[in-house]
Amino acid sequence: MSTSDPIVAAIEAYVDAGELAGAATLVWREGDVAQVRCAGWRDVDAKLPVERDTIFRIASMTKPITSAVALMLLEEGRLALDDPIARWAPEFEHMRVLRTPDGPLDDTVPAERSITFEDLLTHRSGLTIGDFHSGPIAKAYAKTLGGDIDSTVSPDDWISGLAGLPLIDQPGAAFHYSHSTDLLGLLIARIEDAPLGEVLARRVFAPLGMKDTGFTVPKAKHDRRARLYGFDESGKLTARLTAAGGSTMAERPEDMEYVSGGQGLWSTVDDYLAFARMFVGAGQVGSERLLKPETLALMTTNRLSESQRIGARMMGMPVFASGHGFGLGVAVVLDPVTVSPLRGRGGVGTVGWPGAFGGWWQADPTNRSVMIFLAHNVVELEQIANVIGLGVFDAIVQFHSLASVQLR
Repeated sequence: MSTSDPIVAAIEAYVDAGELAGAATLVWREGDVAQVRCAGWRDVDAKLPVERDTIFRIASMTKPITSAVALMLLEEGRLALDDPIARWAPEFEHMRVLRTPDGPLDDTVPAERSITFEDLLTHRSGLTIGDFHSGPIAKAYAKTLGGDIDSTVSPDDWISGLAGLPLIDQPGAAFHYSHSTDLLGLLIARIEDAPLGEVLARRVFAPLGMKDTGFTVPKAKHDRRARLYGFDESGKLTARLTAAGGSTMAERPEDMEYVSGGQGLWSTVDDYLAFARMFVGAGQVGSERLLKPETLALMTTNRLSESQRIGARMMGMPVFASGHGFGLGVAVVLDPVTVSPLRGRGGVGTVGWPGAFGGWWQADPTNRSVMIFLAHNVVELEQIANVIGLGVFDAIVQFHSLASVQLR
């Protein structure tokens, strides 16, 4: 692909600057793929380029898929948004809440009510992610749950271990980005009496032809995987064996039971397109209906109060621009003028949710378009504070801007 193409040229500028190994992008509109652009390398040392079928870890882009499956169960009457999760996980029957998020683990008060499925879908469960804290809860999460994506803890032990830790806030009180979707995925597995990977494959991947999406990559496809890349202390791009914070292993054991419904999937731009099209098709992709229109409308309607939107923080930074809300597993555009492209920028009702490894997508029902950007750009939390590895976010903004112009 010639660098005369503006999207390729923009991405290659970040590759040449050592801020990104490579990326694959896709734009779809009104039933057709408008463009696919790839730049850089899936393996820098081997000089293997990023290609259309390159398989990436998509991290938190997993969350909308798991959330959609939960809503399939809602349609079937197998759960309700206001159902206490203790119905399926009695381990959560009697929860305690820390008086202060980074305080002693025994300085707690009783939870005022039960955690519900809506709490999990909106990250208002009172759960958290240990790495976001400096107090005892951080070590307790790491010791109890293991790696965020590849964990040696069995699903049942993971659930009971998490239930044994205090919450950082009262259920329903505020948005705290958390392991809520991981827990939701394991509860889906309990409801379905099958491993989550099998449930997602049966309900989403197989019907939509997402042949390259799963919690592991088969050995026959290993040559198509993008290597993980991160940054050393000086900010130099370097290959990594594991993801940030030790969340993954160098190679996931085939017999590992735990899967992360919040951040564990691998996928390609075409596979994720198949899922994202649901949001511009009233819940339907081609001849396959995943959700009823009214259920999709429920998923893509802001559920947060004004104070919850404004108060949402991640590593001390606001989660949502003033024009964004959050539905059931996805960010939602409320005001196109005041939104950030990193959560999705389009017409009212545009949805998306990015991944920590450099993946991003949005689906805009107002012009029936989907944009996808996949990369492997692993950054440690302390590096973010030192402005290391943030070039991928600039690359996403550039891609969004250039693709938007071409869609006009």
